[in-house]
Amino acid sequence: MARSDVTKLSFILLFAPFALWIALLIILPQLGIGYISLREKVGPGEYTFGVSNYVAFLSEPIYWNTLLRTAWMSILVTAMALIVGFPVAYYIAKIAQRRSRAALFLMCLIPLWVSDLVRAFGWIVILRETGLVSSFLQKIGLVSGPVEFLYNDATVVMGLVYTVVLFMIVPLVSTLDGMDNSLIEAGYNLGGSRFTVFRRIVVPYAMPGIVAGCIIVFMLTAGSYLTPILLGGKNSMWFTEQIYEQFVTRYNWESGATFGVLLLVFTSFVVWLGLRLTDQSLASTVAKD
Repeated sequence: MARSDVTKLSFILLFAPFALWIALLIILPQLGIGYISLREKVGPGEYTFGVSNYVAFLSEPIYWNTLLRTAWMSILVTAMALIVGFPVAYYIAKIAQRRSRAALFLMCLIPLWVSDLVRAFGWIVILRETGLVSSFLQKIGLVSGPVEFLYNDATVVMGLVYTVVLFMIVPLVSTLDGMDNSLIEAGYNLGGSRFTVFRRIVVPYAMPGIVAGCIIVFMLTAGSYLTPILLGGKNSMWFTEQIYEQFVTRYNWESGATFGVLLLVFTSFVVWLGLRLTDQSLASTVAKD
């Protein structure tokens, strides 16, 4: 067998599992959801095709208000994750000694070994009325009785930031690690202040990592279910809860599929808009060398 044939066969064998994973677990389910969303029930077991499910969504303010609220909260979580994660990533990539970088990076990844459910219940143990924070405040005399820190937007945002900040740190570390330190030194030698060097050199170089991290964090946050429900309770008003209610509680698969398609389209639009505003592309972020 010729060397070129061996190379092609090796590529096919390596790429086939990835292609099957994409086709069977992403493309086909999305096509199925899109197909179901276009079905209109006209009788028991009888369906026709149309856009009435989408019209019903737009005619119900609580649904699209929840979608817009979820998008706004996801953007807020993304911004806070960037604010928290950038200094950590910069320290790991440019300040920490080379020996300790791997250990610090591993410490950032350790929380990923625990499921979202366990992490959410950890926050519940800390923030509930009889939790650690409330008990500590009572013990030092700052409050006279139990304080409930759960079931509000601030707690949901905090829990989501803790959950997704690791996905912001990873691409930032990968990008900043490739920046030559001489660029920063040149900025200082030319009279630039710390803020100027950060704004004119560090941020532009790290922009592909920033955009990649923001895309990952935003999509994960908008599609999150456990953390908003457990930490926000009945006041969470998260769009994934509406999808769950349509599929499981009401057993209305047509509306649930419609909500799922709209969530995907809307979040994709936000990502596209963010790429346009930052003058970036997927090729320069996700596929950056």
